Amino acid sequence: MIDFWLAAGLLLLVALSFLLIPVLRSRRAQLEEDRTALNVALYQERVAELQTQQEEGVLDAAQMDAGRAEAARELLADTEGVAAPRVSRLGKPAPLLAAVLVPVLGLGLYLHFGASDKVELTREFSQPPQSMEEMTRRLERAVAAQPDSAEALYFLGRTYMTQDRPADAAKIFERTVNLAGRQPELLGQWAQAQYFADGKQWSEKIQALTDEALKADPKEVTSLGLLGIAAFEGQRYQQAIDYWNRLLEQLPPDDQSRVALQGGITRATEKLVASGGKVAEAPAAKPAARLKVHVDLAAELKGKVQPGDSVFIFARATSGPPAPLAAKRLTVADLPATVELGDADAMMPQLKLSNFPEVQLVARISRAGQPTAGEWVGRSQPLASSTTAPQTLTIDSPDK
Repeated sequence: MIDFWLAAGLLLLVALSFLLIPVLRSRRAQLEEDRTALNVALYQERVAELQTQQEEGVLDAAQMDAGRAEAARELLADTEGVAAPRVSRLGKPAPLLAAVLVPVLGLGLYLHFGASDKVELTREFSQPPQSMEEMTRRLERAVAAQPDSAEALYFLGRTYMTQDRPADAAKIFERTVNLAGRQPELLGQWAQAQYFADGKQWSEKIQALTDEALKADPKEVTSLGLLGIAAFEGQRYQQAIDYWNRLLEQLPPDDQSRVALQGGITRATEKLVASGGKVAEAPAAKPAARLKVHVDLAAELKGKVQPGDSVFIFARATSGPPAPLAAKRLTVADLPATVELGDADAMMPQLKLSNFPEVQLVARISRAGQPTAGEWVGRSQPLASSTTAPQTLTIDSPDK
């Protein structure tokens, strides 16, 4: 902050100069005015001496006139170049008072309306923290400085969880949800913090949060893990196994938490068998959807398009979100072409072809490179997302 205050002080000196320079100039003018008054007094005294000498007969009339002219020339020489005094309507106290009030008011207004705390936080976050406690303090100050920042609140909540402060984390995640909306991940984090804050006691509130999260995203990992923990603690070992298997499917192969999760599944299996139960076979995984599409351009349109025009080929749900489930991009020069649309081409993880039973294939030509609007389009009839037979799609209609 030292460089900031040095810059602020320099700007303050510039501002004060506009107030103090006129005061110094007026003081110089006052000195010149005083010197002029002294010269006039000396002139008047010299003329009075000449008149006395004339009355005593020492000087005649000609000598008197010559002496008076000499005194006048000296007065003129002494006062030559002196500017006429300027009258200030404000007087001297006003600029001096302003010179004192400007820095005081400026500092007060900056401390009230300024962002020195945010400047300091920015400088702090540019340096790595020395400890978790220091990071927590930084995040707490960031939240205090920006109470409407959902991102700062989210990271503070996660930090509280790592420090075993679930009650504080639950309050922070609730604020985050109120700011950012009821996103599945945030609901899962809130439910997890609330569960541990309540001493691992399940409640209707936690159940409602996890239900809402999984309804919006059936693969929300925090909710799946939490439901598995709650089921295990409640000796509902089959449910714990099911939830943790669903979670295991979402984790990358190199995720370090897979080992711990697999260990939890093993312990739940052992306890289920020891209690006389039998592990239910996991349902067969739904095969990944994969649609093979042959795309061509109608003959009557070949003279109306350009080789560099973009071609967007995508599948979208007939009943569901309007966003594409899978998409590929080509150019007119690539046509005819055969492409495959599958779960690996999903625009978003929760929007996969295999999650929707029926889809429609669309191919659009867009000269501007916009996937949502173009000049020409081809659409298929609705078909099952599990279709394995190759499909043909012809671009033959104006895009309306």
